[in-house]
Amino acid sequence: MDANSSTRYDVVVVGGGHNGLVAAAYLGRAGYRVLLLERLGTLGGAAVSAQAFAGVDAQLSRYSYLVSLLPHRIVRELGLSLELRRRRISSYTPVERDGKPTGLLVDAADPARTADSFRALTGSDREWAAWQRFYSMTGQVARRVFPSLTEPLPSRAGLRRLVGDDAAWETLFEQPLGAAVERVFADDLVRGVVLTDALIGTFTHAHDPSLLQNRCFLYHVIGNGTGDWDVPVGGMGAVTGALAAAARAAGAELRTGCEVTAIATDGVGPAEVTYRHGDAETVVAGSRVLVNAAPATLARLLGEAPGPAPEGAQLKVNMVLRRLPRLRDSAVDPREAFAGTFHIAEGYRQLETAYREAAAGRIPAAPPSEIYCHSLTDPSILGPEAVRQGYQTLTLFGLHLPARLFADPAAKERALAASLAQLDQVLAEPIADCLALDADGRPCVEAKTPLDLEREVGLPGGHIFHRDLAFPFAEEPLEEPLEGAAARWGVATAHPDVLLCGAGAARGGGVSGIPGHNAAQAVLAELPR
Repeated sequence: MDANSSTRYDVVVVGGGHNGLVAAAYLGRAGYRVLLLERLGTLGGAAVSAQAFAGVDAQLSRYSYLVSLLPHRIVRELGLSLELRRRRISSYTPVERDGKPTGLLVDAADPARTADSFRALTGSDREWAAWQRFYSMTGQVARRVFPSLTEPLPSRAGLRRLVGDDAAWETLFEQPLGAAVERVFADDLVRGVVLTDALIGTFTHAHDPSLLQNRCFLYHVIGNGTGDWDVPVGGMGAVTGALAAAARAAGAELRTGCEVTAIATDGVGPAEVTYRHGDAETVVAGSRVLVNAAPATLARLLGEAPGPAPEGAQLKVNMVLRRLPRLRDSAVDPREAFAGTFHIAEGYRQLETAYREAAAGRIPAAPPSEIYCHSLTDPSILGPEAVRQGYQTLTLFGLHLPARLFADPAAKERALAASLAQLDQVLAEPIADCLALDADGRPCVEAKTPLDLEREVGLPGGHIFHRDLAFPFAEEPLEEPLEGAAARWGVATAHPDVLLCGAGAARGGGVSGIPGHNAAQAVLAELPR
């Protein structure tokens, strides 16, 4: 490439989401000249906070919404000013048994209380004992596997040795997760609660032979060696705000409103990045280009065939309430039920039925979903007036709603109505009666389909992981280290000077910063200062 006509940088980062900011911060701190280009007018990508409803002072995590996979190591090394707050209640799952409303409450701080809830729901201690054994196993795997995510990529055999438990390896890495769920648990509701972590943003089922469900489950239970999902104080925007501050303090140049339109590389000279800002088009060069975008987007920028299109499979609903709704199960305080993950229509058989309906091209009659009230854990996202009036935020994340179902523009409203109807079935009052009104008198509820995510934040197919998740080892059955730093760190592309640093890299997915960290480590190895 001819770099004489371009402004030259050591590293150009394409995309200002959290992973791009992590990479920029690490490389800036190492003394590299770094330019980051973001298409939107603000940094953060899908990890942002916004006042979604006019006249309602509530900062909602509009797209991504919880943090589990962000390593404490990255927070410490980058000196991030960030608080992640633990939720005491892990989950509450309402259900009707023998004609009476009841539910399963998992209190992370009180095992005896959780045991009582299992016993009241199932009639014995069997399921609670099985739950403890199963999650003791996943916890052991988490403690051993999670640290490896910020180290060079192990081989399959190497990760198996690290896990060190053949039964756990078979359960999580070799056999469809449904086999273990059905072998270990007997109660339909308990089975469903376990399986939901295998389905977040992933259109699959318990017995999928591809093990896509296992891969999704693994990433949901290994975060920081505990699997805890924490609320970022100040909302998701606080996470990327802290990362942007760290990147700027490290000397990285961050530009917004700059849409990258092409990347050119011959694998020899610096790669060239063309971007548009307003009416002006500019070309810059980088010894390395790190792409914090989906592999399909990278292919388009390189002028290559993108391969199979990724497909997201979720409905994200943001709400502001005047008050929390009362539950049909009057034995549970709504402030506890909604403080963790509130499961709706997520029994094991319900999940299978919904998958089959969606696979047949229909919006499920009973869409499964998970609900979170972040303002119970972090009231700071509400303004003083909203706090005074007793307002609360509510986030609903719907499963088994793939992008293909939303080709009809009317499908969004049908999916939203069906999802809220399932919520109403476990409430003592309609959720509509609890919604706050915006400045124009409209209910404070907005829905985001995969197509909305593609249009608004550039996720192809609305896939929140950029593409299907992969196991955290080299796909090749290699015993020897992979050749090249980018390959060893799981961020390589077909072009030596272009690396992935987003969720589509190996060990990507979720708000983790791991691909950004790993891409930076590859650059440090390949371009020593």
